[in-house]
Amino acid sequence: MSNPSLLILPGDGIGPEVMAEVRKIIDWFGTRRGLAFEVSEDLVGGCAYDKHGTPLTDATMAKAQEVDAVLLGAVGGPKYDSLDFSVKPERGLLRLRKEMDLYANLRPAQCFDALADFSSLKHDVVAGLDIMIIRELTSGVYFGEPRGIIKEGNERVGINTQRYTESEIARVARSAFELARKRDNRVCSMEKANVMESGVLWRDVVQEVHDAEYPDVELSHMYADAGAMQLTRWPKQFDVIVTDNLFGDLLSDLAAMLTGSLGMLPSASLGAPMANGRPKALYEPVHGSAPDIAGQGKANPCACILSFAMALRYSFDQGDEATRLEQAVQQVLADGVRTADLMQSAGATPATTSQMGDAVIAALDAGLQA
Repeated sequence: MSNPSLLILPGDGIGPEVMAEVRKIIDWFGTRRGLAFEVSEDLVGGCAYDKHGTPLTDATMAKAQEVDAVLLGAVGGPKYDSLDFSVKPERGLLRLRKEMDLYANLRPAQCFDALADFSSLKHDVVAGLDIMIIRELTSGVYFGEPRGIIKEGNERVGINTQRYTESEIARVARSAFELARKRDNRVCSMEKANVMESGVLWRDVVQEVHDAEYPDVELSHMYADAGAMQLTRWPKQFDVIVTDNLFGDLLSDLAAMLTGSLGMLPSASLGAPMANGRPKALYEPVHGSAPDIAGQGKANPCACILSFAMALRYSFDQGDEATRLEQAVQQVLADGVRTADLMQSAGATPATTSQMGDAVIAALDAGLQA
């Protein structure tokens, strides 16, 4: 059988730097664990616009549809702020999500023991935190029609439409319930059913799917604004949170900061199974392109490395190897190896991006010898 295929899209800003460290990890798994991948690489975002005049070419889109998984770095930067909305770097990412139909965005918020003091919340509030937010990714207000800026009389009006079908809600609810069964078996669904008809439908459909297919999973409902408050009050009350595109965007970023650093947080965007049984999938760190530190060796590669760990778990059925990689990252942090974003002492010398990647590989090697 051929090796599983992986398309790497480093993108802009710090994307190429953190992705270079992931390439080291991929090579390690090939040589030390016999887990080889067919890896190809292409452009997305601003770098694609610079070369092709579009943030994502049709040829790259076709590659993404054919491979077993896509691993993306980051897109965007201030040099592209003046571009027309239709060709901004972020449109390349949105096209990948939409055309691959990646409807379930998995955003873990896990607080590593060594980083519990980095959160803005008290140590006991975040220590041991391990929650998963599942955000619906291909519908809702970001894609609904009508949309645009129109003229009414003498003033402009901005229009975006919140729109969900029953089937769109049901499939992301199933993703949440399935994942919860592998965790602590609890799902909290968040919407605004008190003021939005789409929220009423969301709550109804999630409850219907639960009652018909997942009665063994504990289900609760919460308004999204109350959910934001509870995430900052006592986040460990949650296991899996499922919510729509807009609220998921906001709540997952809020949850990310509970852990102390965006540089540590991966994500997965999953769709329907392909012919080989693997889901359509795109994996990416949540930290963005960070153009202010690009090219300086300051970027933390851990979020991108952990995104590859999610690929091992969800696309390649290599849960044990994913755990191996996650434990290596945790060991590096426990040993005090930190990039600049994780430094608390002003006098300490931070590790470079490359040194952090090398430390993870050293921890992987040590794990084999233990």
